[in-house]
Amino acid sequence: MDEKILEKILAKVQKPARYIGGEMYSTVKDKEKVDVRFCFGFPDTYEVGMSHLGIKILYSALNSAENVWCERVFAPLPDMEEQLRENNIPLFALESRDPISEFDFVGFTMQYELSYTNVVNMLDLGNIPVFAKDRDESHPLVIIGGPCVCNPEPICDFVDIVSLGEGEEALPELMELYAKCKKEGYNKAEFLKKAAQLDGFYVPSLYEITYKEDNTIEAITPTNNAPAKITKRVIKNLDNAHYPDKFILPYIEVIHDRAVQEIFRGCIRGCRFCQAGYIYRPVREKSANVINKQAKSICDCGGYEEVSLASLSTSDYTELQDLLVNMLEWTEKDCVNISLPSLRIDNFPKELMERIQSVRKSGLTFAPEAGTQRLRNVINKNITEENVLSTAMTAFAGGNTSVKLYFMIGLPTETEEDILGIGQLAHKVVDTFYRCPEKPKGKGVNVTVSVSSFVPKAFTPFQWEPQDDIDTIKEKQRKLVGGVTSKKIRVNWHDAETSFLEGVFARGDRRLSSVIYAAWKNGCKLDGWGEYFDYQKWQNAFDECHIDPTFYNCRKRDFNEILPWSHLDYGISEKFLKNENIKAHNEETTPHCREKCAGCGANKLGQCK
Repeated sequence: MDEKILEKILAKVQKPARYIGGEMYSTVKDKEKVDVRFCFGFPDTYEVGMSHLGIKILYSALNSAENVWCERVFAPLPDMEEQLRENNIPLFALESRDPISEFDFVGFTMQYELSYTNVVNMLDLGNIPVFAKDRDESHPLVIIGGPCVCNPEPICDFVDIVSLGEGEEALPELMELYAKCKKEGYNKAEFLKKAAQLDGFYVPSLYEITYKEDNTIEAITPTNNAPAKITKRVIKNLDNAHYPDKFILPYIEVIHDRAVQEIFRGCIRGCRFCQAGYIYRPVREKSANVINKQAKSICDCGGYEEVSLASLSTSDYTELQDLLVNMLEWTEKDCVNISLPSLRIDNFPKELMERIQSVRKSGLTFAPEAGTQRLRNVINKNITEENVLSTAMTAFAGGNTSVKLYFMIGLPTETEEDILGIGQLAHKVVDTFYRCPEKPKGKGVNVTVSVSSFVPKAFTPFQWEPQDDIDTIKEKQRKLVGGVTSKKIRVNWHDAETSFLEGVFARGDRRLSSVIYAAWKNGCKLDGWGEYFDYQKWQNAFDECHIDPTFYNCRKRDFNEILPWSHLDYGISEKFLKNENIKAHNEETTPHCREKCAGCGANKLGQCK
């Protein structure tokens, strides 16, 4: 790349540090001395991508191999895209500044359905044909992974390979296979057939999808000896899994500027709406001494003021007390705050609160999810109103004055009473503050109620359930807000149109690739950002492709229907999911995994701990 031209265009964009690379701890290798070049694409802005733990882990894991060089690329904002297109500069990787079209692989982590048009846009900006069928031997292979690929079908026409499950071991294996095939002169088609035989890799071009007259799927048929079922990859021992000892240090402020230490994967709870709680099973813990050592290394190298202990339910980590004792020995001395997200309301001990607040107090976040006990039983959120209020009392007695409560609307079987119950519970939390004899003197309470819209997801007990349409979501939001009268309570809610689209693509099939392409051609990109999102353009795309979006998200599906992801195996048995769906409609709960194994099927991929 001509450095003078780059300097010229960077002078015309906001935050040029997003596009220059060269950060401390980034990896630079001699491209002539590696066998495989991998460009890790994050289909969102630099600030979002550089906050994501997955890219940190996989970037480090791939670069730990001498013959592989992994670089990074992020979605440019419109000012940078305009400069790239006007000056005929293809989208480039940060480390080498080579066009992404010159790589062997371009990979994307799919964290959110509304980033799909960003993938198409980034490929086009990189002079890579957006449809896999239009790419030849001169183009990179496009691979995707992340939570959205438990149903990758809406974007399968754009990609060559889908990585199911955890990638720390799987991706290096794929790179090794590619290097071998490259050395032996295999073409792309031959490599893809071999890749399909590796555990955890799905090659969409090797599967034929046929449809019935009612537009449901008739059959998913493998070809070229591809497996009928593709099973996700699982890291069985997290202590031995690759984890970076340092994070790349951005030049600019990112969304989450902190050290992150993963403490376990999976979740024992079984909330029936929660996709992450199922697709990351089996539950596997990392030992406390390994966590402590890794967290200190990252903080020492990066000078972080906060370390976050990440998981789906942090207080379910069995060694949490011992871990905190060991970590506080150095975090107190170094003035590093320990952040414990995803805490369960019903097992949040006072001693734990005192420990994490020994350096710095921060607001507390809890997720009751539903406003009434009946609906909490439906979704298997095994907490009571008493749990919520007693924990709030403990928090207020400990000096807290700020509480965030997360809820959902649109859940299966929801009634008006359930909606109004959200505001009623928030009011009770406010009342609890003023009844607390040990509350902070001279201070008021702030309760933030954040309400998202239920989106049915693959591999959950609610994968067959209908989603509310846009008008229904908005009406429920109005009822909720109307039921909140206290000025101590602030209500936030998700945009109904974006939730609706998320639902369409979460359970869609391959025919939706035409809609994604049409929407992108209409100008859709950065759809996860309110200032760029234009629902009318998406409506036009559906009309142009003669596809009714409500077929995918507002229709209750029969248990016997072949689902677009039926050929993928995330370890959770369909029989279990059906049984949990029936129990939900009967308002029956299921004990969590450590109380009694419910037989979800995940143990076949590794023993739960």
